[in-house]
Amino acid sequence: MATTAQGAFTFVLHSHLPYARQAGRWPHGEEWIHEAASETYVPLLMALHDLADEGVLYKLTIGITPVLAEQLADPLILGHFDHFLVDKIERAEADQKRFRDQNDPRLPLAGFYRDFYGRVRDAFQNRFQRDLIGAFRVLQDAGRIEIATSAATHGYLPLLSRDSSIYGQLRIGVDAYKRHFGRQPRAIWLPECAYRPAYQPDEGGPVRPGLEDFLAGLGLEVFFAETHTIEGGRPVGKAAGDAIGPYGNVVRRYVIPVSAQAQPTERTTHQAYWVTTPQVAVIGRNNRTGLQVWSAEHGYPGTFDYREFHKKDGVSGLQYWRVTGARVDLADKDYYHPEWAEYRIREQAEHFCTLVENETAGYHARSGKFGIIAAAYDTELFGHWWFEGIEWIKQVLRLLSRSTIVELTTASEYVRTHPPEEVLALPESSWGAGGYHFTWLNVDTEWMWPIIHRAERDMEELVARVTETQGPRRLLLDQAARELVLLESSDWPFLVTTGQAREYAEQRFLGHVERFEACRDALVNGRDGAAAAELAEELFERDNLFPTVDPRVFAARQGRA
Repeated sequence: MATTAQGAFTFVLHSHLPYARQAGRWPHGEEWIHEAASETYVPLLMALHDLADEGVLYKLTIGITPVLAEQLADPLILGHFDHFLVDKIERAEADQKRFRDQNDPRLPLAGFYRDFYGRVRDAFQNRFQRDLIGAFRVLQDAGRIEIATSAATHGYLPLLSRDSSIYGQLRIGVDAYKRHFGRQPRAIWLPECAYRPAYQPDEGGPVRPGLEDFLAGLGLEVFFAETHTIEGGRPVGKAAGDAIGPYGNVVRRYVIPVSAQAQPTERTTHQAYWVTTPQVAVIGRNNRTGLQVWSAEHGYPGTFDYREFHKKDGVSGLQYWRVTGARVDLADKDYYHPEWAEYRIREQAEHFCTLVENETAGYHARSGKFGIIAAAYDTELFGHWWFEGIEWIKQVLRLLSRSTIVELTTASEYVRTHPPEEVLALPESSWGAGGYHFTWLNVDTEWMWPIIHRAERDMEELVARVTETQGPRRLLLDQAARELVLLESSDWPFLVTTGQAREYAEQRFLGHVERFEACRDALVNGRDGAAAAELAEELFERDNLFPTVDPRVFAARQGRA
């Protein structure tokens, strides 16, 4: 670690996918998990463990949502993942034969993919012993990474109508973290960076607490916010629609209202701040470093020598082409050359490190303060959307570990060693398009929210009604809690809005609603004994996450964090 550092840096990688266990295969469903594991999670683990083996003194912050952790630990999903890898290897081998017979120039690339998926499978099976969560836990226990938690199923907290749901989502997330990682979490990624301050409801009733009050009560110390939430002014970067990946679809499909923000706050994302009271800190996403990756116009992933995400071979589904040019039609893409990409990775890792050092030194020179740069991204952007991204992260960490200007850190370590000096009142906001709630609440998704709100109230009533601590009725109440958090997932309205998988998302949402209502109706109608046990067992087999869930976390608590 640098001893004369002028500031700190942390990657903040937010890892999340919808609950997809036994919920369909390609193009939507469980293969989302398999693709992300093969292209992102396992390669990331390989890179981080490689750096540790080299003795590189790196640190970074990695959020793993509870619903993703449950899936990465699920034996059924892991078994399917192994089949997925075998299939990829066999497809590459079949392509080798096909290309050899046809004298196709893609023959070396087929071998490249065979070797790539072979290495991933070997790491999964042998290096990590099929225990991906354990492989992350080892890095955290060694002080290499901080794993941040999130709400249970990535529920969009500001739009939930009951404080019991907010508390339940967060409490289940903390409990799942403890079960998987054996310690109390310190940092949390609020889903979609969506923040809600305390407010008085229009219809009266108790003042609803701000999200920081819930976090403080659960022992959480720091969360993350979008740039404009800290700095004021108009949304920038990802929130302004300048993003690659699924978020770009939102801008193309709608005219998006931009949230009304105050004048610039004269605050900076180079500092952490206490939120409302000196209990929980917030760190804002640094936009300058973010744009180097997120930007659809000039971000690194759009480099012409990098692999093209959108074009796949019609037989094997493997991706044999490069970006080629900014406006080159898919039909005219040139073949991918891994060695060309390797040169660009080195070049851009060095460029990014220089940017980080210059930003750090510039802020220190202007303010005289030791600041932080938090470069926040979706983890799945690396490896999946940007195939070369994992190697880029590896090279950036190796380079910055040698820096005399920048100190690598984690979110909670920074807050503990450099406590905030100011208290800030944050506005309601998110990192979604427009900087507010539009991506999750719009003309195409507004029908979902009354259903969610009704289920929230029903759950409070069920918790008050069912007093059993064991037996069939308690199993049904446990399952009702699982179905509630699943139907509250922000993924369903997000997928509807982006248009990626609208019908699939609507079916998944309504399926969880139907299963929640089946539990509710059975409990209200007094079903007991064998019939109740059979229903609970059937639904648990379908949706078995959070096996130790305590439904009493959803007891009514309106106006109380």
